[in-house]
Amino acid sequence: MSAILVLLLLIPAAGLLALYVAPTGLAARIGAATGVLTFLVSLLLLPVFSAGTAFQGQVNFSWIQALDLRFHIGVDGVSLPLLLLTTLLTALCLLYAMRTTSKDGRGRAFTALLLTLEIGMIGTFISLDLLLFFIFFELVLIPMYGLISHWGSDDPNGATKQQSATKFILYTLLGSALMLLGFLVIHAKTGTFDMVELQSQHGFGMTAGAQGLAFVLVGLGFAIKTPMFPLHTWLPDAHTSAPTVGSVLLAGVLLKMGTYGFIRVGAGMLPKGLHTYAVALGAFGVVGIVYGSLACLAQIRKGGDLKRLIAYSSVGHMGFTLLGIATMTQVGIDGALYASVAHGLITGLLFFLVGGFKERYGTTDLYTLGRGLYGRARRYGALVAFTAIASLGLPGLAGFWGELYVLIGADKPAAGISVTAFHIYMGIAGVGMVLTAAYLLLVIRRVCMGTVIDPANEATLAQDRDLSRRELVTWMPLAGLTLLAGLWPAVVLAAADPAVHRLISNFHAFSPIGAGR
Repeated sequence: MSAILVLLLLIPAAGLLALYVAPTGLAARIGAATGVLTFLVSLLLLPVFSAGTAFQGQVNFSWIQALDLRFHIGVDGVSLPLLLLTTLLTALCLLYAMRTTSKDGRGRAFTALLLTLEIGMIGTFISLDLLLFFIFFELVLIPMYGLISHWGSDDPNGATKQQSATKFILYTLLGSALMLLGFLVIHAKTGTFDMVELQSQHGFGMTAGAQGLAFVLVGLGFAIKTPMFPLHTWLPDAHTSAPTVGSVLLAGVLLKMGTYGFIRVGAGMLPKGLHTYAVALGAFGVVGIVYGSLACLAQIRKGGDLKRLIAYSSVGHMGFTLLGIATMTQVGIDGALYASVAHGLITGLLFFLVGGFKERYGTTDLYTLGRGLYGRARRYGALVAFTAIASLGLPGLAGFWGELYVLIGADKPAAGISVTAFHIYMGIAGVGMVLTAAYLLLVIRRVCMGTVIDPANEATLAQDRDLSRRELVTWMPLAGLTLLAGLWPAVVLAAADPAVHRLISNFHAFSPIGAGR
């Protein structure tokens, strides 16, 4: 298994080298082949992975001795689903971008940014050293900045693409600096950056005050990346300006780096710190749920940008993951991890669909798009409706189980955490679920139903086309997995549940923290 993990880093790196040797016209094909090969290699982890075993496939050797930095990688049930999600979405993005990048003289640079982004994302999920984790965590910033600033588009009613890119990198760099300070606090108190050792100790050797300080510092970094209300303001601008594949990877993977950090570092290594701030973290989560839904309703009312609407919806969905983590229970953290994977599948597909609108009509404005997609392109309309319904959490689709698990966890949070507060959070989250259903059903009604009501758009809309072969190849895997994960949640939980159990197994050692009630 260790060879597979090393290959997952080397294959995209080899693809980068090939880009600068091969002719420019082959850049898109090289990128697509590299992405698909990386995904296929990642699937080799499934038959050799053992859910009952802790960190597997470890590679561990000293890298920079003076900094106590080790090249230490491995995988467990918490990171495996997110790792597979990363390689899948990157492969689909590289395939989807082939048509446009092959005609673009800058296609080589575009493909190189995507492959560099993949290395950073994969490295983040398999790192088992805090400094190595930080390096990979930072590696994704420059490629995403480049995608937004050079291949994005200006928001007609807001920021330019350069402003959006600058806002993205300033926010995330600030969060990363705070996160690094938190890692240094952990090292100062424990003498190690090794994530395996730190998780096995569950904070032993660190006082409650030290854990609280470290959690606040790393938590702020992860909160910006997640994004948590009110640190989310960079996200709508970034999504509105980003190219389609940039939005897919930003929503599908980069946001999960924040929630993964909360689970891996917060719950696994700083349980006293998480316990101290659990009620506050849950509060920020439920405020994000309601705020995101209200912001989406406001976008519909004023006929705003569909990409911006989906960006605000991510704030709400990520609020559920924060609430699940704050419960400090196995069922709540299971739900947070499941919701992260489901959000990656569903919201990744939503941004692909909106990208299709942009290609067809040159806009993603809700009012300009017109109505009657069912009649104009029935398969396209059906896929839009399917994905929106999955996002609102319809039972039988992937969006349902994560939210259900989170609410069950909130009913009985860990010992020492205010039950009353989390019961209130359950009620607020329930209101947020209703609001989520409201705005997504309004989107379906506004885009898919009825007839064209703007005569000025009739000439453009008459040129509608249904799903192309390229769209079927790159979009339908996400739709299929959304259905599979909804009907068979064990596809995620079989690997995640034992790993989460190990991660919180020592919570009971820290009075008054308990694994559940």
